[in-house]
Amino acid sequence: MTKTTDDGPEKPFLNTVEAATWLRLTKNTLEKMRVHGRGPVYRKHGRYVRYHIEDLVEWSQANKRRSTSDAV
Repeated sequence: MTKTTDDGPEKPFLNTVEAATWLRLTKNTLEKMRVHGRGPVYRKHGRYVRYHIEDLVEWSQANKRRSTSDAV
């Protein structure tokens, strides 16, 4: 098993807490979004939910708005 160091490459998969922190959301908000199908794409690795950083970026890009009146 290899040890992860702070100067190594960023890990591509994040758990729910890490993904929520990365998106500046709470864990509960991200979980609710997942249940209702409104959140970023996630993957199941066994019983664990994982988010790929590229999927988080893609979801964030898809949710860009110029004003509050933009269509959802």
